[in-house]
Amino acid sequence: MKSLNTKAIGDIGEEIAVNYLKKQGYKILERNAVYAGVEIDVIMKDGSTIVFCEVKTRVNTLYGRPVEAVTKQKQQRYVQGAKGYIVSHKVKNTDLRFDVIEVLEEEINHIKSAFEC
Repeated sequence: MKSLNTKAIGDIGEEIAVNYLKKQGYKILERNAVYAGVEIDVIMKDGSTIVFCEVKTRVNTLYGRPVEAVTKQKQQRYVQGAKGYIVSHKVKNTDLRFDVIEVLEEEINHIKSAFEC
């Protein structure tokens, strides 16, 4: 992955993450969905819970672990996007969760409830 550009690396990481999630039994609802001007990498269901998932991919830890790139500002934007999804789909009385999946080389780390609204 080292000779690829950042977007290509991100796309590969996202594909790895989605394949992992499907194997774990998650139902993928949408990928790269834009709500309220915010792109959400993966929207999925875990049972009856709607999960908004940010996927971060890195080829090494030179600039830190992938999850460290999910800053407070990024979290706030994800919450804004989730609110847009809720309004758009008229979601009511449903549990929501924000996960982060970090892909680092061949390692997948799924952080459930990585942050809250």
